[in-house]
Amino acid sequence: MPATPAWPPKSTPRLFVEQPLAEGATLNISGNSAHYLIGVMRLKEGAPVKLFDDVSGEYLATVTETHKRDLVLTVDAKLRDREFTPDLWICQALIKKDRFDWIAEKACELGIARFVPVLTARCVVDKLKDDRLRAHMIEAAEQCERTALPLIDPLARIDALLGKWPADRTLYFCDERGGEPFSDAIRPGPGAVLIGPEGGFTDSENAAIRAHPCARPVSLGPRILRADTAAVAAISVWMSKNGDWAA
Repeated sequence: MPATPAWPPKSTPRLFVEQPLAEGATLNISGNSAHYLIGVMRLKEGAPVKLFDDVSGEYLATVTETHKRDLVLTVDAKLRDREFTPDLWICQALIKKDRFDWIAEKACELGIARFVPVLTARCVVDKLKDDRLRAHMIEAAEQCERTALPLIDPLARIDALLGKWPADRTLYFCDERGGEPFSDAIRPGPGAVLIGPEGGFTDSENAAIRAHPCARPVSLGPRILRADTAAVAAISVWMSKNGDWAA
C-alpha cells in the first residue's frame, strides 16, 4: 500500500493575521495577502493554509471560498502554541534603509523579543517607517515558521534610551574601542545588545553609555564589523550562551 501523504504538505503557505485565531473561526483575507494566496500560490477551495497571530500560536486552515480579490479561510485545528522567546532586545542605531531592514529581518529570524531603533549623533538617517520594518519582520516570520513577532519600539534618542533604561536588564554595549569578550560577559537574565551607526558613537555618547550602571562594554573580536554584521554576530553569541542555543 502506498504511504498516506503527509498533511498538511510541506509546501503549505504560512500567513500572519492580525485577528485572534481559534478553531472554527472564519477569516476574510484581502489585500496583499489575498494576492499572494490567489495570484502567486494559486490556491483553490480545499487548499490548506497555516496561520499564526503572534498571540495564541499556529493553526491549520482551509480555503472555503475564493473570489477575484479576496478569499475565505476556515480555521480547522491548532498545530502548536506560540513559541517561547528568549528575553533579548536589540538596540540598533539607524543606518541606511536597506541594511537596517536587513538587520530587522535577521533579528526576527534569530528570535529576539524586542527591536529598539536608536538615534545617535552620527546616524546618516533620522527617520524610520515602522510599518515597513514590521512588514520585513512578518515576512521573515512567515518564511522561517516563527509563531512570535518581535515588538518594535518607537525611535528613541540615545540619551532618552539610557535615561529610562530598566534596572534589571543588562545592556551589552558592542564597542569597537574595546571591552570584555562578549561571550565571557554574558550573564543570566534579561539582556539587550546596543549597536552603533556606520560612523560609530561620538566620544560623549561612548562615555555616557559606559557610565551607565547597566552597561557592559563588550568586544566582538579583533576586527571592525559593519553595523549589520555586528548585530547578527552579537545576537548569535548571546543566543549561544543565554538563549535558544545554550547547552
